[in-house]
Amino acid sequence: MVDAPSPVLSVPGAVAGPPGTQDAAVAWHYGNPFGEQRAAAERVAIVDRSHRFVLSITGAERLTWLHTISSQHVANLADGQSAENLDLDLNGRVQHHFVLTDLDDTVWIDTEADHGPALLDFLRKMVFWADAQPREATDHAVLSLLGPRARDLTAALGVAELPDTYAAVPLPGGGFLRRMPWPTADSFDLVIPRERLTEWWGKLTEAGAEPAGMWAFEALRVTALRPRIGRDTDERTIPHEARWIGGPDEHGAVHLDKGCYRGQETVARVHNLGKPPRHLVLLHLDGSADERPTPGTDVTAGGRAVGRLGTVVDHYELGPIALALIKRAIPVDTALVAGPSAASIDPDSVPAEDAPQAGRLAVDRLRGR
Repeated sequence: MVDAPSPVLSVPGAVAGPPGTQDAAVAWHYGNPFGEQRAAAERVAIVDRSHRFVLSITGAERLTWLHTISSQHVANLADGQSAENLDLDLNGRVQHHFVLTDLDDTVWIDTEADHGPALLDFLRKMVFWADAQPREATDHAVLSLLGPRARDLTAALGVAELPDTYAAVPLPGGGFLRRMPWPTADSFDLVIPRERLTEWWGKLTEAGAEPAGMWAFEALRVTALRPRIGRDTDERTIPHEARWIGGPDEHGAVHLDKGCYRGQETVARVHNLGKPPRHLVLLHLDGSADERPTPGTDVTAGGRAVGRLGTVVDHYELGPIALALIKRAIPVDTALVAGPSAASIDPDSVPAEDAPQAGRLAVDRLRGR
């Protein structure tokens, strides 16, 4: 596991992430946090995410084996394709979220640094007789390019064209470029040899990518309503609460047309018969408080806890915002409090949960209704 400060922190103006947080080893910003967010949204920015934990899986059965122990349908994943995936416990609670890419007979996985060792340990314990060999890949690191002008960097990247969503193409000198559907519509990850991290940083900034810290990445991720494992989730979170339902075509991490994985029963029961007890929403926070609330703080209504606060960040247009898991029954116009801040739910962030469920329809038919 790599926990040393990133070499990119030596870039002039780099300010490390807050001590004790998941992002302490990389830059939080480079002196202009709101300008960096705008660059990532409107131009092209490069973000050092080299604190991600990377592992690889080789072996002829790597995909069919992974298919049986995780929530996503990956048994037939084509070469150069990617997906998001979850590991659930027996009760369907989310243990790990990760992104995977199959390329040239190897599955590459990246996840949060503090979850990586436990995920690797789980994978190793589940191999049994399968031809699959999970290994830590500390010699690889992640950079992200965000913004519509990423298309101007093909020459610097050494690729003929940018890949489609969840597709990946090899990069010269090793590693690959993968397109992601978030945190912006134009988001790309470079999974590259760690020894070439500063080389790639220099090459892409010289070509026009503007340095941006994790503050920018997080602000855009929050507005995209994309949760981060361990920060926007807790030990009770199930996939439906965190918007992880769906196959790769739906940009989800839980395929509903597959079975035989731990936690499947909970996923099926909620999808067919029930509703998730909470849902992930965007909160607008009162910025007049002297301090921002912290992740894990209770969100209250009338003094009663009704949710859990996740990522809190200042956005260049929206001001202080946060993700939160809020009880589904709480009306959207409820006055909320999160730590020292008054809070309100963004109505556009509330998921529609009024579609008829297949299981309920079947029960009604059996009962003649």
